[in-house]
Order: sequence, then structure tokens, then C-alpha cells
Amino acid sequence: MRQATTTTEGLTLSASPSAPSPGGPLVRRLVQLYVGLALYGASSALLVEAGLGLEPWGVLHQGLAELTGISIGVVSIIAGAIVLLLWIPLRQRPGLGTVSNVFVVGLAIDGTLAVVPDPHSYGVRIPLMLAGIVLNGAATGLYIAAKFGPGPRDGLMTGLHHRTGRSIRLMRTAVEIAVVASGFLLGGTIGVGTVLYALTIGPLAQFFLRFFAVPASPAGPTSVAGGTPRRAILRR
Repeated sequence: MRQATTTTEGLTLSASPSAPSPGGPLVRRLVQLYVGLALYGASSALLVEAGLGLEPWGVLHQGLAELTGISIGVVSIIAGAIVLLLWIPLRQRPGLGTVSNVFVVGLAIDGTLAVVPDPHSYGVRIPLMLAGIVLNGAATGLYIAAKFGPGPRDGLMTGLHHRTGRSIRLMRTAVEIAVVASGFLLGGTIGVGTVLYALTIGPLAQFFLRFFAVPASPAGPTSVAGGTPRRAILRR
């Protein structure tokens, strides 16, 4: 039996009562996006509180926060906006997830830091560090699987890859080394957490990306700049 369909903004709406509602996957993707971004900010805050080393961009944000006296969450927002401007010469296209990333992550960092007490013993700081790394991997899988576009920093690396012809691995390594070195010189924290993050975030994010994968719509994705290759983000 034929089914009458209507297309609205890239979504195919089926008149069949047995067909799944197209709003379901879209709502799920939006929830994944914003929950993932909020958890990403929260995980960064946990690493800050643990004080045993931050992820590469977190080192830079913390260093800039120490230098300027601005909260690390606000620094993250400003840095994300500046990185997003670098997309213009690289001819990258932002999506909803890109713009949301700039604001949601920074607000979540400051919000989490405001409610999580400062730990003093290693018996608390080490589990906090481990929780932050695992939560960061889950958050990365959530927001990338939502397919609303890469974050500003991920897009910078893929943009450099396309413009220079160099490998994603080389571009990511070069950018993150520069970011970590600059952050460390400004007073950011490098430690065992930084090394452990670098070694584990790829496999963790890949696992959670598959775990949170959203079934593809027959009409294709509805996001802007949603075709971000998984390996472009997750390769180490």
C-alpha cells in the first residue's frame, strides 16, 4: 500500500500510522546535542577541580583565566568565538552544534565549578579526574553523534587539514601541542590527567559515539554542516 508523504525542512512526514514520527529522531538529536555539550563542560570542570592535569584546550583556558582573572568558563566562550572566526578563511561551515558549543560548554564549566566543592585529598581527586575523563568521552560521543556540526576547535583542525593537505593526525597533534604549551606557559595545569586524557579519549569517544548513534533518517540529516567525518574528530 502506498503512503502519502510530505517533505518539510528535509524531514519526510509519512501518513502511515505505523511509521515512526520524524520529530522523534530530531528531538532525540537535539537532546543529545545539548546534554552532550553540558556534560562536556561539566567534565572539564571536574578535571579542573581534580587539579591533576586538564585536556589540551582546558590547559589553555585555565592559563588565560589565570592571566586575565576572568572565569575559565567565560574564557572558553571567548576562545571558542575567536576560533570560530578562524573558520572564515578556512571556508568551514558552522552548524547548530558549532554555535551552541561556544556558549553551552563555557556556561556548564562555570556552573559546575560553582557547585562542586574543592577536593583536598588524592582519595577524592583521583576518582574525580577519572570521572571527568570518562564523562568527557561520553559527552563527546553524545554531541558528535547528534550530527549538528563539529565544535569550533574540531572544525579548526579539519579546516586546516582541507586547506593544507596535511593529515588530520598531524594537524590535530600540531594544534594541541601548541595549545598545551601556550596554556602551560600561562599557568595552566599539566599532569597525569593530561597524559591519561590523551591516551584514552579517542577510544572512549569512539565507544560512546557508537553507543549513542542516531539511526539515519531516510531523507538524510537535517543539520547544517552535519557531515563531519567521525575519524576526523576522533583520530589521535
